[in-house]
Amino acid sequence: METKKTSRSLIKATILSFVVAMITLVLFILPAEYNIDPTGVGQKLGLTVFNGEGTKPVATQATDGEQDIAILTVPAGKGIEYKLDMKKFQKATYKWVTDGGDLYVDLHGEPKGDTTGYFESYTIATADEMKGSFTAPFDGSHGWYWKNKSEKDITIQLIFSGDYVIEGLK
Repeated sequence: METKKTSRSLIKATILSFVVAMITLVLFILPAEYNIDPTGVGQKLGLTVFNGEGTKPVATQATDGEQDIAILTVPAGKGIEYKLDMKKFQKATYKWVTDGGDLYVDLHGEPKGDTTGYFESYTIATADEMKGSFTAPFDGSHGWYWKNKSEKDITIQLIFSGDYVIEGLK
């Protein structure tokens, strides 16, 4: 009789453990590790920011003198793009540095409403850091494309300020 009771308790504990594990997987692990958030709880808890390929940051308007900082990871053998929405003649200053290793970078802009694929490059280089400023020559999306040609992920710290709305990762 006691063996049956122990078996039942063991089965209940196993089922309960499985249910708790599934809830943990769906609510926490999938959003944080794989950016899969079927319930929306992961985004509300801020877990999707842990994934380098998470959702795009919400657009925010910078104010004069205020600095914005973005920490970005460029996966090995891949590229990422980080953009700012700017009006003609608005200015942005920036500085970025990697945690080691050179990246191909193309600082460029794309005119608002253009459907031809046109873009204008302001700086093209291969470097592990860069600083400067640019004035938007037209209304549109302006920012950086980084390509990592190495076999290891490279992290960038981007510090910028000026007149823009952050579009974030593209």
